[in-house]
Amino acid sequence: MKKVIIDPVTRIEGHAKITIYLDDTGQVSDARFHVTEFRGFEKFCEGRPLAEMPGITARVCGICPVSHLLASAKAGDRILAVTIPPAAAKLRRLMNLAQIIQSHSLSFFHLSAPDFLLGMDSDPSKRNVFGLIAADPELARGGIRLRQFGQEIIELLGGRKIHPSWAVPGGVREPLSGEGRTHIQNRIPEARTTILNALALFKRLLQDYEREAQTFGNFPSLFMGLVTPEGLWENYDGYIRFVDSAGNIIADKLDPTRYQEFIGEAVEAWTYLKFPYYRPLGYPSQKDHCRIDSGIYRVGPLARLNVCSHIGTPLGDRELQEFRDRGKGTVTSSFFYHYARLIEILASIEKIEILLDDPDLLSNRLRADAGINQLEGVGVSEAPRGTLFHHYKVDENGLILKVNLVIATGQNNLAMNRTVAQIARHFINGSEIPEGMLNRVEAGIRAFDPCLSCSTHAVGQMPLHIELVGVDGTVVDEVWRN
Repeated sequence: MKKVIIDPVTRIEGHAKITIYLDDTGQVSDARFHVTEFRGFEKFCEGRPLAEMPGITARVCGICPVSHLLASAKAGDRILAVTIPPAAAKLRRLMNLAQIIQSHSLSFFHLSAPDFLLGMDSDPSKRNVFGLIAADPELARGGIRLRQFGQEIIELLGGRKIHPSWAVPGGVREPLSGEGRTHIQNRIPEARTTILNALALFKRLLQDYEREAQTFGNFPSLFMGLVTPEGLWENYDGYIRFVDSAGNIIADKLDPTRYQEFIGEAVEAWTYLKFPYYRPLGYPSQKDHCRIDSGIYRVGPLARLNVCSHIGTPLGDRELQEFRDRGKGTVTSSFFYHYARLIEILASIEKIEILLDDPDLLSNRLRADAGINQLEGVGVSEAPRGTLFHHYKVDENGLILKVNLVIATGQNNLAMNRTVAQIARHFINGSEIPEGMLNRVEAGIRAFDPCLSCSTHAVGQMPLHIELVGVDGTVVDEVWRN
């Protein structure tokens, strides 16, 4: 069997490579997305006190520390067996909305916009944020300012933009100040204008990327996310809902703390990233990891917009309707993750504007004090990339015995493998490796905005080594790019 190796994959968070397998006729038979680094957070948290877990697990990632902070604190709430004060819940929700804005802004404006604005086939050495600044400085500046808006809210609440030690089991440490609320309110008009302009631009560009929309992860799967009891878009609390590609609700009002009843986890020898799947419908055949199987599901912005009935804000619902009209109902193409991120930024801005009028945000009743009342707890929240589960077991003294983290990127793992195969099958035919295919395979992975660790992003021309290997092990074609 021949294979194509793309190593490393650039403009994602972390380190990975892709192997594309070809049969004797040069057709793509399989594809694998390898995560080549190991972090070990689940293991080295063992023995730590419960109170330290939000601060420790926030260090899982420098891009989405708030997501782990909040999911960890919520797991701690369950172990303390407390209902946190209303003010604390609203403040956590405010920080999570800010986290969605800053993370989605990074993904769209800094990591993916170079593909759209400069072209999938443009020079890799210029297809990055610096090339974007040169080509469209106003768009680049708007993206920087929009991400700054989200980070400022996080800093006003938690005291720092990255890794705030703020949410704790039982509540939060500090309220929002009156001055902080005024500052956020003053920034909202600019943020709203920026995202509306970005949405208008992306919708204009869609006509140039019809082929990508058809080949970037456009296949049937399930979609999963949190919704309110009424089925509205949710990001902090609520129930789990699964829908299929036809929009049918196949499971609803599932208790997220009982995730093990409907989510199974598999492992493979060729990657450190786990493979969650919808347990009632089973794990895909191990003989073909890219096979379309009903156990595959997707999470994140695309899934959240597919599972909710409405967003619940005027502009957000208007954009959601147009989004669904373009997809004729449920949107199955992973290329539209980018579109969904922009809609979620807009919805988050609207939700923040409404939330800022709540007097509870300035309250000092922020924390419920209690000891260890349960020996197990699950905290669930919507991270920018999808539903995040923190599952802890403790002893009577509150020392951690076991940790299981079900990360959004892992839940998209089967879908990412399928996406790579679909793109490769469309662009590879024979032993030649089209340059445009390599860029599009990477762009297909970036659509999911995978978050693999806390490492930095590559800038400039990517180092790349691709091999086509024959059945007898002979290298029939090889490309180096340093």
